[in-house]
Amino acid sequence: MRLKTRAGFAGLTAGVVSVLLASTAAAAPAPGSIGIGDPYYPHAGNGGYDVGHYDLRLTYQPSTDLLSGATTILLTATQDLSRFNLDFGLKVSSVRVNNRPAQFATSTDGTGELSVTPVTPLKKGQTATVVVAYADTPSKVKIDGFTAWKKTPDGALAVDEPQSAAWWFPSNDHPTDLATYDISVEVPNDVAALSNGTLVRKTVQRPGWTRWNWRSTKPQATYLTSLEVGKFEVNEQTTPDGKPFITAYGADLGESLGAAKASIERTPEITEFLASKFGPYPFEAQGGVVTTGITFALENQTRPVYGARAFRSGSNTSIVAHEQAHQWFGDSVTLGKWSDIWLNEGFASYGEYLWSEESGEGTADELAQYVYDSLPADSPFWQVLPADPGADKQFDAAVYNRGALAVHALRKAVGDDTFFRILQTWQQVKKSKSAVIPEFIALAEKVSGKPLYDLFQTWLYTKGKPAVGPNGTPPAALRAAVAPVAPKSYPQIKATHEFLAERHAH
Repeated sequence: MRLKTRAGFAGLTAGVVSVLLASTAAAAPAPGSIGIGDPYYPHAGNGGYDVGHYDLRLTYQPSTDLLSGATTILLTATQDLSRFNLDFGLKVSSVRVNNRPAQFATSTDGTGELSVTPVTPLKKGQTATVVVAYADTPSKVKIDGFTAWKKTPDGALAVDEPQSAAWWFPSNDHPTDLATYDISVEVPNDVAALSNGTLVRKTVQRPGWTRWNWRSTKPQATYLTSLEVGKFEVNEQTTPDGKPFITAYGADLGESLGAAKASIERTPEITEFLASKFGPYPFEAQGGVVTTGITFALENQTRPVYGARAFRSGSNTSIVAHEQAHQWFGDSVTLGKWSDIWLNEGFASYGEYLWSEESGEGTADELAQYVYDSLPADSPFWQVLPADPGADKQFDAAVYNRGALAVHALRKAVGDDTFFRILQTWQQVKKSKSAVIPEFIALAEKVSGKPLYDLFQTWLYTKGKPAVGPNGTPPAALRAAVAPVAPKSYPQIKATHEFLAERHAH
């Protein structure tokens, strides 16, 4: 009996030790993942933590392209964390975690990874302050074979998609990790330093230099955080509802200046209209920057940046409607994976359709039917899937145009009242969060009370021209042998989409 008892005790003890060892092993701090798991961009983002706030304090010298200073990151560990990565390509001089010097190493394979090992591992749920000091010439730095930093004759632009942050501040560079920002950049007096949100103040701390201090109080994605340094005409105004409205125009716009102003200065009007369709404008400021330094436009939060070419043929409010629609679709509600790009571009493109209706230059019905009718069934256009176009086709014209047709097909299937209720509910439910396409489909079915699987399968997930158009009618060739007539706004919308598609031509 005693032997049996001792054997049982020994077995129990061994079991307890085994459980304790297993628990200890399971609880041991581990490195955060390199990459957040995005199928298009394996190195984008990082695992193991969530960023709440970025504080950038930088100095930039346009004549040498030297960017120097420090970024402070407030993050929370989402696991017991022995080591974590930041997405960053510049030369780092020091890293501190909770005020203690940390070990760090930069990747040598061109992937732009900064690995940080704190002295004491971070526990799950623990907040940490990370300070990265650095200095480098961003235009000489390549990550994955290209640079998103654009050196200009009088400054530089940190503007690009899907990544641009790694050339000027360390971050968790993926749209699923939103944070607030304070951005302070010192530049020579003869140039401006523009960014997102509200211009809190401009200060002079040494002769010949001015520090521009910007604050974004609403959660913001890293790729939507921008910096534009150069000789700009900067205009500080307020919107009719009292929000800061700051616009800037490059000194070298030449004959395009008037057209650019005639477009960008109407931003509050266009935003007010879109708010009547999508729900309240989600941010604290508005604006726009026009520059010759890029050949595309990008929906940087509160202050989109437009390439001057968009206004080469005259005013272009279509592109303003597109980028402002993004403030809801893409900025306030960000994409969960880059393959979910339809949630950004399909709805921003549809914002152009809505603005065309408002302007009396063609209804959404007319625009959608014209796009559908004018593209033959054997066009490569119909082979690109808006729901998963592939990284190489992520900004293909089909993502914009077929993406907008999918939105219009939804509108026709559920009716106007329900359609706009879906869009507004989406904004309420997902504000300041990331989302994936199946979530939108589920919400559309819930709000409408209709089965919509087949509709989205046809327009987003199936190659080939749908047998029935977005208005529920067959192709023009089957209705009558009459060539489709383009609505007045279509040439500008078409040119805008071709222009926007250039953003990915690295």
